[in-house]
Amino acid sequence: MTTPSILIADDDTALLRALPQTLYLRMGDIHVDTCDSAERGLAMIREHDYDAIVSDIKMPGMDGLELLARIQELRPETPTLLITGHGEYDLAIRALRGGAYDYILKPIDRDSFVAALQRAIQAYQLRRQVVEQHIALSQHARSLEWQVQKRTSELVNANELKDKFLRIVSHELKAPLSGLKGMTQFLYKQLDEEVNKQVFKQGLEDMSHAIGRTEVLVQDLLGTSMMDSNMFVLHRKRCNLVQLCQRVLSEYTAGAGPDVTSEIVAETAEVEVDAERICQVLINLLSNARKYSVSPSTITIRLQQVGYEAWIQVEDQGVGIPQEEQQPIFEQFYRAPGIEVQSGEQTGLGLGLYIARKIVERHSGCLDVESTPGQGSTFTVILPIYINQEAISQNSENLARHTLATWTLTH
Repeated sequence: MTTPSILIADDDTALLRALPQTLYLRMGDIHVDTCDSAERGLAMIREHDYDAIVSDIKMPGMDGLELLARIQELRPETPTLLITGHGEYDLAIRALRGGAYDYILKPIDRDSFVAALQRAIQAYQLRRQVVEQHIALSQHARSLEWQVQKRTSELVNANELKDKFLRIVSHELKAPLSGLKGMTQFLYKQLDEEVNKQVFKQGLEDMSHAIGRTEVLVQDLLGTSMMDSNMFVLHRKRCNLVQLCQRVLSEYTAGAGPDVTSEIVAETAEVEVDAERICQVLINLLSNARKYSVSPSTITIRLQQVGYEAWIQVEDQGVGIPQEEQQPIFEQFYRAPGIEVQSGEQTGLGLGLYIARKIVERHSGCLDVESTPGQGSTFTVILPIYINQEAISQNSENLARHTLATWTLTH
């Protein structure tokens, strides 16, 4: 508790010397200000919030009753004790009716004076504590209300997201499951007739395609679920990013895939990553680039080193993305309106880019896009370069932006 602060206003200079000494002796830890007029006391009251005020009723100029009225205007919560002469009970009654906490009779009894002042200080400090607690409770109530509103909003958003999720999943799974069901029934009927190998082969290919499409959907759902529940674990190892990009492109162009040409400037660019997850990111970006590009066109993959960062850029010549849609495409279940698939079919739940960005961010990197409608898009993956602490001093020329490798896909 803070040191009580008292003001004594009296035109009796002997009393102004004696009363503070009494308070210091009997109350110890207390601060006492004095003044010899009500006008000066009023100025001090304006500047300082006292725990109690003691004033003589009869003073030249402004008297104690007028001072009390001004105190009631300025600081109505501050207890005021008025000193009155013996037998002046009418003044004491007027003081109490005017809002005085108590009155003290002259000649002043030291014990009674100290006891009355202690009661006044205690009452004021208790009232102040109540006010502070009330303010704290009000703030806490507002905080709780805000938290409830925030939580309610989160629940509403989660419910909307769940409904959207169920609509999308039911719609996307309906097509491959209906295809599998229809083809299974058709093949069962073929068993009762003369077997046609070509029909069976086509049927199995269609079923395999439907299963593959379903696998993509399930994999996206599993990936986003792991991200949201913090069960996503990275298995980092030091690897050569040039070789990793070559591996991805080799797998992506295998079979009847697009043609690829390469220009390798540097054989090594070391990073410490989960290679399988970075491959997943690059496959997603390549698939999107191909999906939203008219055939024939080219897709350029450019690997660069910029300072202590490795940049992998996937640039297409596709339909492009409007400026206002470039950040929302990284959100869950989001598909930019009005952008049609140019090659292949619409597959997925709108989770691929969301998962890709999360994977890159878990590697302390970032994934962003630059695009112009009708001119194509460039997705950039930025990852930290592995730094060998034993050979950390590098030539400044190696830290300037330079290209390590370029691959061009034609589809």
